[in-house]
Amino acid sequence: MLHIKDLHAGVEEKDILKGINLEVKAGEVHAIMGPNGSGKSTLASVIAGKDEFEVSKGELTLYGEDITELDPEERAHKGVFLSFQYPVEIPGVSVTNFIKTAINETRKAKGMNDMPASEMLKLIKEKADLLEIDRKFLSRSLNEGFSGGEKKRNEIFQMAMMEPKLAILDETDSGLDIDALKVVANGVNTFKNKDNAVVVITHYQRLLDYIIPDFVHVIMDGKIVKSGGKELAHELEERGYDWIKEEVNA
Repeated sequence: MLHIKDLHAGVEEKDILKGINLEVKAGEVHAIMGPNGSGKSTLASVIAGKDEFEVSKGELTLYGEDITELDPEERAHKGVFLSFQYPVEIPGVSVTNFIKTAINETRKAKGMNDMPASEMLKLIKEKADLLEIDRKFLSRSLNEGFSGGEKKRNEIFQMAMMEPKLAILDETDSGLDIDALKVVANGVNTFKNKDNAVVVITHYQRLLDYIIPDFVHVIMDGKIVKSGGKELAHELEERGYDWIKEEVNA
């Protein structure tokens, strides 16, 4: 599905990613971990196509198609979803209207008609119930006045509605209490299947108790320096990152 080879990217002539290699197949969950400033969020932004980051070298393909020149909207239409670390507020646009527009724009890009209103309403109800979202919440302006937990829950609601092929969750667990974390994780676990993939970027192992990764990767100084199974996350929780630095520098 997603193939990244020797990816170099940065912002304003500053190199941040310095040779990322990663392959994500359908049905897999990958966790990306690493110290602050190592390049985790930059990797998420580059995959999603955020304008401020420039790819200087390497391959970035989705289903065999080079997507490095595609803008974020085109990537979204091809099935890439990014859950933001700090979701933006959009006053005057309700959660429901935002998601209706997003779904219908994606359908239009695929040559499909708008989703019938009755079908849209049924889907919204189903996904809102899954994430324990109050219906009144859906009529509020997008993220305006939302708590941190509400913003993250709304991001997962959008993911569940859009049903992307590749979902990238950039520190979705930050600021969540344990109850909200369980609800968000349940939404992700219900979403994932053999035809899609999830990339989870996190500082903390606790999220990975609820969203079980197939692979854990550690980024340091813009490179993936170690990969393993879910047990690697537990080891990082216990030992930190210094031991990996020692391995890399040995």
